[in-house]
Amino acid sequence: MIQKPKAAYRKILHFDLDAFFCAVEEQHNPNLVGKPFAVGGRPDERGVVASCSYAARKFGVRSAMPMAHALRLCPSLVIVSSRHGNYGKVSKNVMAYLDDLTPLVEKVSIDEAFLDVTDLPESGLSIARGLQRTIRTKLNLPSSLGIATNKLVAKIANDVGKAAVRSSSPPNAITEVPPGEEENFLAPLPVTSLWGIGDKTAEKLDQMGLKTIGELADFPENRLIQLFGKYGHDLYRRSHGTDDRPITTSYGIKSVSHETTFASDVTEREELRGVLIRLSDRVARRLRKANLCGNTVRLKLRWADFTTITRQSTLQHATDQDGEIYRAVWELFVSAWHPSQAVRLIGVGVSGLGPPVRQLSFWEDDFRKEARLLSAVDELRNRYGDKIVIRASNMPVSKDRNDTRHKSS
Repeated sequence: MIQKPKAAYRKILHFDLDAFFCAVEEQHNPNLVGKPFAVGGRPDERGVVASCSYAARKFGVRSAMPMAHALRLCPSLVIVSSRHGNYGKVSKNVMAYLDDLTPLVEKVSIDEAFLDVTDLPESGLSIARGLQRTIRTKLNLPSSLGIATNKLVAKIANDVGKAAVRSSSPPNAITEVPPGEEENFLAPLPVTSLWGIGDKTAEKLDQMGLKTIGELADFPENRLIQLFGKYGHDLYRRSHGTDDRPITTSYGIKSVSHETTFASDVTEREELRGVLIRLSDRVARRLRKANLCGNTVRLKLRWADFTTITRQSTLQHATDQDGEIYRAVWELFVSAWHPSQAVRLIGVGVSGLGPPVRQLSFWEDDFRKEARLLSAVDELRNRYGDKIVIRASNMPVSKDRNDTRHKSS
């Protein structure tokens, strides 16, 4: 009798650093350990919570919450301003250990990644424990992991494992879903645990009497397709724990953007124009640093009532030039904004990216001169900060004369 080989299952890990920003801040200031604190912006400047300690979460504080609201929930909350550059450096150190373990690492964010460890001889649980121990020992950072046969279930397993630990300390959880147990694991969970199910879809499913993933899995696939179109097929597959997506080890940059939220609503045209110039400069600088150009310029505006709009235009040629980006976004702004309309947030973005391509023309010398000038400015700003070089158009104008600069913008 010929013995059939065992079915080959993938071993996928979902790795997540616990309250990453907070963990880094605790390294800088050990007095924060065990205290309710949040990393983010000031409450009087409409700051939001970027990350909060587990002690703060006991009071109901959550990421993305307005800092002012977080303070109302937890009056003793300590607010720590973020250090983004340092987080990036620490994240690179963490990801280096993941890359040493396997080349199949999909970096989802600064503190989160998927790993395919199928080819490693150890069990998924053993690998997860070893990785968690390494990150704790070498970098003094807490982490949690989910283990499953695919990315969908591994991520949900990690979320469930972390939520089950109710403590003022990081969970340091490891949760495994063995092969073949995907449906049983998912069945009792709410449908909102699945990727892609937002408030509207959840509300519609609730109206259909489908509150848990198990109830969704028992619903006929053809009916889901009738109700949700092609998305119904995805819902059915996910509810059964099916996910064939591979680990993606690299992503092309799809867009570059910068935005700013004002401490108080802005209604002055010239102030908004100055911000658009600065944001355009920053976007162009990042494009040049990445050796990219883009042909679609996007404007983002949020009014005082939190209504958010976006407008975009496509250029005749791709660019990485400050002035070209600014002129395009200014036209979008003028067409979207009414005089004295209060603006809460404003942003500039460029997409449709690709490597720079310069067409030889009568203006080639001008392109080269502009490129050399911008390269010099970028170098100065890299070494001495953004304020070392200021455009004349951003200089304050004396109030005793009329400012007509917007006419020639």
